[in-house]
Amino acid sequence: MTVQTSRRSGGRAARFSARTAPLADHLRPVRAGLSGGQYSPLTDAGVARIHQAALAALSEIGLANAPASGIAAMTTAGAVLGHDGRLRFPAPLVEDTIARANRSVTLCGRDARHDLHLSGSRVHYGTAGAAVHMVDVDGRTYRDSTVQDLHDAARIADRLDNIHFVQRPMVCRDIPDNREMDLNTIYACCAGTTKHVGTSFTEVAFARDALEMLHIIAGGEDAWRARPFVSNSNCFVVPPMKFATESCEVMETCIRGGMPVLLLSAGQAGATAPASIAGAIVQAVAECLAGLVYVNAIAPGHPAIFGTWPFVSDLRTGAMSGGSGEQALLTAGCAQMHRHYALPGGAAAGIADAKLPDMQAGWEQMCSNVMAGLSGLNMVYEAAGMHASLLGFCHESLILGDDLIGQALRCLRGIEVSEDSVSLEVMRATCIGGPGHYLGSDQTLALMQTDYVYPTLGDRTSPKEWLERDRPDLLQRATALKTRILSQPSAARFDAVTEAALRARYTIHLPV
Repeated sequence: MTVQTSRRSGGRAARFSARTAPLADHLRPVRAGLSGGQYSPLTDAGVARIHQAALAALSEIGLANAPASGIAAMTTAGAVLGHDGRLRFPAPLVEDTIARANRSVTLCGRDARHDLHLSGSRVHYGTAGAAVHMVDVDGRTYRDSTVQDLHDAARIADRLDNIHFVQRPMVCRDIPDNREMDLNTIYACCAGTTKHVGTSFTEVAFARDALEMLHIIAGGEDAWRARPFVSNSNCFVVPPMKFATESCEVMETCIRGGMPVLLLSAGQAGATAPASIAGAIVQAVAECLAGLVYVNAIAPGHPAIFGTWPFVSDLRTGAMSGGSGEQALLTAGCAQMHRHYALPGGAAAGIADAKLPDMQAGWEQMCSNVMAGLSGLNMVYEAAGMHASLLGFCHESLILGDDLIGQALRCLRGIEVSEDSVSLEVMRATCIGGPGHYLGSDQTLALMQTDYVYPTLGDRTSPKEWLERDRPDLLQRATALKTRILSQPSAARFDAVTEAALRARYTIHLPV
């Protein structure tokens, strides 16, 4: 009996050792840049009809309120300024722009191992949004978000394997001055993570100041231009079909400063976009195609992300419903249009209408994150941590989202079928003169890490083990992991010389 127990324990130990041994990145079961594209909610005829409707909207309706500099660039490229002040875009201009646009964009991290290669149906998940509240899971309350909260979110995301980039998920409401808020947003994010960072700017002058800050962090303007590790999330349109004048001027500054741009069209179906899902996609596509003409008229081939980002309304109230099935369909349909154009694209998923990380949040976040991945969306924004339809951000939810996205990535990786994976010889050896089970087979041990994903915090114990472990609570475990991460120094913090230069030139609100 003692021998049997020893053997059983030794087998468990061997399996545990095999599962926990580190793997090379290319052998991991899930990772940044896995290819999706298996799911297509639109038929081929539907894709063609949406494209033609978008071309008609651009040539017949056009967009209003472009700044003078944008009008000059786009009319030179072939757009037509009407007597009503609206810029219209002939179909040949749009289609020629699509053909010439940059089809493969690399979003750099400060650490090159975090570079994101956007092309085809390669999928990356990350944060985004402009939440104005932090979710306190202990008190079940909401409070104003701060620069420290933002810095802590970046530090946490830096440690999570399935969060591939950090676009600013919340607003620093403790910094009332907009210039200082914009600059401290960059500082807080870049001092917290070496992954790619996305942010926005309130005014043109602040964007120029931010570029100077980024030159200091990068080690000079040439180093920055060689590897720009921050992108501009730019709401260049005010749906329906109007340019956002000041945002467009910011975008022009960012383009000239060598910063990649996210062309973000964020209409709300039933409010600032048509209520039909197809109509909301048409408007978002049309607006982003206008943005693509704009970018390429200023700097042909400049790295731009096709950010069709329409949201859904609950038509009973008019309130946004980011956690709905309709939102998941909208995002997947937009991703299919990105694939149709072969353009790097991004959209929103993973948003919860739920106010706390609970069961409702779980189903809402998983539904749209899986569909976004399966549809081959290059950049899945707002994928973790977002609650109350983007009004609240939660550190614990960000951590739990890492587990959730790991399972989503495993879904989009799909099923590999090969001579080895159909397992006929393994079945033969097991069933004929073998042990009658696969627990200790070489194949099982080999696949434990390369084909299976294990949650960091999710509980898979039996009820008996769960009781023996004093019934561990998911949120308490997430809080404990958050505390462990934040108790350690940030791996992304700046060297002493850079830190001193930044604090000498700018008002930095985070303590040293």
